[in-house]
Amino acid sequence: MSSTAVGGKLERSASVIIADAMIGCHILKIDGYSRTKGTPTGEFIKSHPFTMGGHCWCIRYYPNGYDSESADYISVFLILNESVTKAVKAQHKFSFVDDVEEQTLSLTSEDIHDFKSHHGWGQKTFIKREALEKSKHLKDDSFMVRCDVTIINKIHTEEIPMAEAATVPTFVSVPPSDLHQHLGDLLQTNKDADVVFEVGGETFTAHRCVLGARSPVFSKLFGAMKESCAAGAVRIEYMEAPVFKALFCFIYTDSLPEMNKEDEAAMSQHLLVAACRYNLERLKLICEHKLCKCIEASTLATILALAEQHHCHGLKKACFNFLSSPVNLTAVLASDGIEYLNRSCPSVIKELIAKIGALGI
Repeated sequence: MSSTAVGGKLERSASVIIADAMIGCHILKIDGYSRTKGTPTGEFIKSHPFTMGGHCWCIRYYPNGYDSESADYISVFLILNESVTKAVKAQHKFSFVDDVEEQTLSLTSEDIHDFKSHHGWGQKTFIKREALEKSKHLKDDSFMVRCDVTIINKIHTEEIPMAEAATVPTFVSVPPSDLHQHLGDLLQTNKDADVVFEVGGETFTAHRCVLGARSPVFSKLFGAMKESCAAGAVRIEYMEAPVFKALFCFIYTDSLPEMNKEDEAAMSQHLLVAACRYNLERLKLICEHKLCKCIEASTLATILALAEQHHCHGLKKACFNFLSSPVNLTAVLASDGIEYLNRSCPSVIKELIAKIGALGI
């Protein structure tokens, strides 16, 4: 009797095919690019071996192309740097580090290749040398290439419960949180505001409960003032009005207002100081991240002093990484900023002297 007949019982089961994979990436820095250009076409420089997915790999860098057809290009290849009896299946993609956010790339659209013993796959025309030399990727005669890899380990089948296999229609779509918009509107409308600040000749109204919830410093301040803060404005002497406005924007919306590129570096410095004063750790890290991108010979001294004074370890590392280039170090030493550093952070000068000695300048 058919399972669909009256009185019959329909037996159902489900299974799933699983393609296990290991995902990773390797970053290769070419430091001293101009000195690698003498490598003949077809010859490569090999990266240090690295392990991924239980296999040993390396990257081959061809400064003058893989072959005569790609002689004007830089070629990069991912190589399986070991002997295997069975080919390793993998997907990969090369990109410049400064084009990639700090996350693993999705390689679902990339081809799966068979990697055999001491052979591999890559891009013969990764980038034209002329284009690289005019691009943002080449900085201080160096650039970094990232190779994202997905290694297909094995494919197997498992039985699964029918409840997991059933496709459930979606009847309700949940939108993303808009709490920051509501709190932003609260800041703009000043509805039920119960405290006033006076900063640089401007007044700002706010809500003690919001400020106290976001900052332990504000919470302690309002606790000490009790109801007296409703009687008059709280005067802020140590901050400019635009900085205080941006600070309030972050407190209410967890984000910063739009800024001009020209203003971003200065505003980030002021906000970093404010973040430390009001114990806003996330704002401090946001400002550190922005300032890491603003480091130049003309700004190095100010940013390094700020990093030292406010214990910004990541920002300080970025400053010394900038100084690891003899060209940058020479430019900083020739600027007026070195005198500012000597006055404001003499301890940093000792570290700088040690670096000069290490570089032999």
